[in-house]
Amino acid sequence: MKKKFTLSDIRNYKPVQLEFDGAWRDAIGDPEIKGSWLIWGNSANGKTSFSLQLAMYLTKFCKVIYNSIEEGMSLSMQNAVKRLSIERGSKYRFSLLDKVGIEELKAMLRKKRSANVVFIDSIQYTGMNYTEYKRMRDEFPNKLFIFISHSDGKEPKGNVARSVKYDAFVKIRVSHFVAYCQSRYGGGKSYVIWPTEAAKYITGKEE
Repeated sequence: MKKKFTLSDIRNYKPVQLEFDGAWRDAIGDPEIKGSWLIWGNSANGKTSFSLQLAMYLTKFCKVIYNSIEEGMSLSMQNAVKRLSIERGSKYRFSLLDKVGIEELKAMLRKKRSANVVFIDSIQYTGMNYTEYKRMRDEFPNKLFIFISHSDGKEPKGNVARSVKYDAFVKIRVSHFVAYCQSRYGGGKSYVIWPTEAAKYITGKEE
């Protein structure tokens, strides 16, 4: 992999950039397929629902896998998927992995035509340290890893998740069915995950 770039290289760099629209563009901007994002929040606040909504939206552009290490295939996961409005074609670009370990996941990603976007739920259940996280990210520079994390107050839980937060291109905190986004690609507006539930908490500003 090339490590040194001239000014000409920088000017001619052509990222694989996604043209988001609507509420997704308002929240995240137009992101690249590379690096990592982090989504975190307390239990029962809409974290999984948001992650699945985002996964389905990303199938408009590329293949997506959702590695449910913590929960796996389950009734609650089925119910979360049933609540989604799934666009035509998504079923051909989305796959749910049932508690696949990191080494097996990496073997899958080394294959031709593997998924471009990888959700990992949750980072706490991977058993990875920060060095192992960086190795995986660096091995697959043209894939986007979206990690989901437990929360400790308003911050991700644990040293690894907090370190990933600082490295992530997009940081999303979920609270009371609203996603609060910080993105290097623009956006920055909050995203309402489940309007009827969020309406019970929204007071005009983030709590």
